Amino acid sequence: MRKLTLAVSALAGITALPAHAQSSVTLYGLIDQGFNYVSNVQTGRSGGALTGKHQYALSDGATGIGGSRWGLKGSEDLGGGYKAVFTLENGFNINTGGLAQGGLMFGRQAFVGLAAPIGQITFGRQYDIVSDMLFAYSEAGEIPGHMGANPDDFDDLGHSIRVNNSIKFRSTQFAGVTVGGLYSVGGVAGSPGRNQVWALAATYAAGPFGAGVGYVNARDPNLSFFGTNGNAGGSTTNNMGSFGSATTGQTNPIYSGFASATTYQILIAGTKYHFGAVTLGGTYTHASFDGLGDTTAGPNPQRYTGTAVFNNGEVNATYTFTPAFSVNAAYSYTRKASVGASGEATYHQGTLSAAYLLSKRTELYALAIYQKASGTDSLGQPAVASITQLTASPTDHQLLVRLGIVHTF
Repeated sequence: MRKLTLAVSALAGITALPAHAQSSVTLYGLIDQGFNYVSNVQTGRSGGALTGKHQYALSDGATGIGGSRWGLKGSEDLGGGYKAVFTLENGFNINTGGLAQGGLMFGRQAFVGLAAPIGQITFGRQYDIVSDMLFAYSEAGEIPGHMGANPDDFDDLGHSIRVNNSIKFRSTQFAGVTVGGLYSVGGVAGSPGRNQVWALAATYAAGPFGAGVGYVNARDPNLSFFGTNGNAGGSTTNNMGSFGSATTGQTNPIYSGFASATTYQILIAGTKYHFGAVTLGGTYTHASFDGLGDTTAGPNPQRYTGTAVFNNGEVNATYTFTPAFSVNAAYSYTRKASVGASGEATYHQGTLSAAYLLSKRTELYALAIYQKASGTDSLGQPAVASITQLTASPTDHQLLVRLGIVHTF
């Protein structure tokens, strides 16, 4: 599908070094602004019941992996096919000028490493390798971007999570196969397994066909996986979301009640096929919050024990009318299995979108997302709809309509 490049070079300096060495530094960025209509968002609670109203608002970030950003990336030729590389990427909110990712200066990415003929290894704050390599198969990799992710982006296919203190390797493609891995050092004295994250992924591409599979294992996920932004807290803080209050809405109600999990596991498989003007894709996700009840990892006000399991299937399709104009549609189904006092829940989500390129760097887009929930969610309440990046609905349904513009530089 025709997508805007996330890192279009606007400023590059090339400096000659002795012998074979050559260095470059590139400034790049993306600004994503849009007008949202949301049918119903939570405003708090009254008399024990959730309250809400419809909302009109300017909102930052929908396409690509979501959110305005600027960054610096550079490389130094070391000879023999080897390079030193780095990336520093800042996230910001165009409507306020404020820093994103909890106020971190380079909260989107910050890493340094080496690139070789067999692949690249990097060290620092980075995206998980599985969402890196399988993002393109999902609806989040199409026109809607981050907002088109599965409900509350529970499987991180919408690139919500950055992993701190991580070592990541991604191979060069050989015979259509690319492999990758990530390990995040927990750093807890005397407990090497605490707060660690590891992940593996592999993809295969041959002509119009592509497929991939990946696995993530995060210990103490409330801290190691969901608690990596600048405003995160310790084990007494729910970094996965919020129960809300009398005057504030809930966040991530689909899974935020499971902050006491000892381990979070994700298994994702995806595929995509191009034929003519049509691109068809699909993903399957199995995610589990295991060992619930560990209050050294996160709060557990619902007193859950055991395991919460999510299964999701998604199909997406894009039709390219011209190189400048394309439309997209997708459907996903998510089911949460029963755990403790929390019953089962299901989420249906449908997406329609269109995009038009005014130039190689400027895109206009429109999208509509509808979600319908049923059952009991992680907060032990009748399940409410919660589209990724929005405040949750007070009811079992939610509609988003968005008109936006993206400019890359």
